[in-house]
Amino acid sequence: MIITQETRREAFLAGMRAAIPIGLAYFAVSFAFGLSASEGGMSAAHAALISLLCLTSAGQFAGLTVILFSGALTEIFLTQVVINLRYLLMSFSLSQKLEKKASLLQRLIVAFGVTDEIFAVSAAREGALSPFFSFGAMSVAIPGWVLGTLSGGLLGNVLPDALLRALSVALYGMFLAIIIPPAKKDRKVLCAIVIAMGLSAVCTYAPLLRQISAGFRIILVTVIVAAGMAAVTKEVPRDGKER
Repeated sequence: MIITQETRREAFLAGMRAAIPIGLAYFAVSFAFGLSASEGGMSAAHAALISLLCLTSAGQFAGLTVILFSGALTEIFLTQVVINLRYLLMSFSLSQKLEKKASLLQRLIVAFGVTDEIFAVSAAREGALSPFFSFGAMSVAIPGWVLGTLSGGLLGNVLPDALLRALSVALYGMFLAIIIPPAKKDRKVLCAIVIAMGLSAVCTYAPLLRQISAGFRIILVTVIVAAGMAAVTKEVPRDGKER
């Protein structure tokens, strides 16, 4: 199918609408990162640059800790690889859902913008995924993340502690808002969510599994659930028609 300018515009706007709650939640969560960076002596501009280039909550907080304790570049690199390896799996998954006409450059941009939440709204979209949907989502979510970091670095020290603690839980509420609607429509999605939650709890509290890093636990659960659901779900090719 040839993508017309109109369908690109529609996909872009749909992505923007889907990412509005993500952008708002990102602003709240990245505010805490900006505050932490400021308290460690980093300028708000540098913290905002990190948010623009990294786009990862856990990865940025872990990397910031290494930076503030004068860790080596190899430590930062290995930390980011371990924590963010799950995004590689998400990118692989979205590459199978993207329209066949998507260019290599478009695929690379989509991969750069993959986060847990953007992946969730992209994967939940019916049919083949237009890269412009992801571009639209990124155009809202990324500024929210960067501006939140910048605001935290500049204003965090003047806000009350109660408000800062409240901002830290916004991301969890937003993620629930993303996964609940598709779970209500499709029992397979609900089943995948419940199984993933159960396995995640096991990996977190089981004596041996809890010794594994959080990043690898997420990867382990993702692979198990994805493989299991793929075995019982009909193939949905890139043209969006189930076979």
